[in-house]
Amino acid sequence: MTDEINVMDELEEAALEAEETEVTGKAAETAAAETCEAGGQQETVTLSPEERCGCAEAILFAMGNSVDIGTLSFAMGCTNEETMETLSKLNDQYEQSGRGIFINRLEDRVQLCTKREYYPQLIKIAARPVKPTLTPSVLETLCIVAYKQPVTKGDIERIRGVKSDFAVNKLIEYGLITEAGRLDTPGRPILFTTTEEFLRRFGLASSAELPQADPEKLKEIEEQARQEVTV
Repeated sequence: MTDEINVMDELEEAALEAEETEVTGKAAETAAAETCEAGGQQETVTLSPEERCGCAEAILFAMGNSVDIGTLSFAMGCTNEETMETLSKLNDQYEQSGRGIFINRLEDRVQLCTKREYYPQLIKIAARPVKPTLTPSVLETLCIVAYKQPVTKGDIERIRGVKSDFAVNKLIEYGLITEAGRLDTPGRPILFTTTEEFLRRFGLASSAELPQADPEKLKEIEEQARQEVTV
């Protein structure tokens, strides 16, 4: 019984440390980004290619969440091109040595992630994430946002032909889409775009990797739409 209590205490302490690291990491990235934007100076140490690999790995591990590539380059004192070469080298090393982690590209950000094949083992000791339930209507709405972003709810409803409040709210709840400003038109409707979580869930580095529809199929759909309008 005492051993079980000690284990629980250790887990609680680890959770608190992880939470503190996440908060500190976010603050550190914000400060670095502000310094970078302001053209601030800092003592720069030239790192060798091998040292850059270790530095990038340390930063991504400590931050936990995704990190802007420009911020990472600023921290390491190198160019974005050198940073991407470093990350590519790290991923090659992870793959060749059969490691359980990889560096995931998310638009202009990167994140150190665990490989999907180890998910069954991971959930035995980690909290099982809530898996989004993508009903046909929710998935249809997500597709519209993904391919038409940024898009308003009005645009979504015009394409689907039905009210989409529930689907949009569900996608926001799942973290797959987010508000991205307002359209400069009367009423200033909210614009929606996909998120980093969307890219992670579907294994994409950017929205440019979305599969493209067959041109012939698109023509058929457009023709059907025109016929429905004229009826």
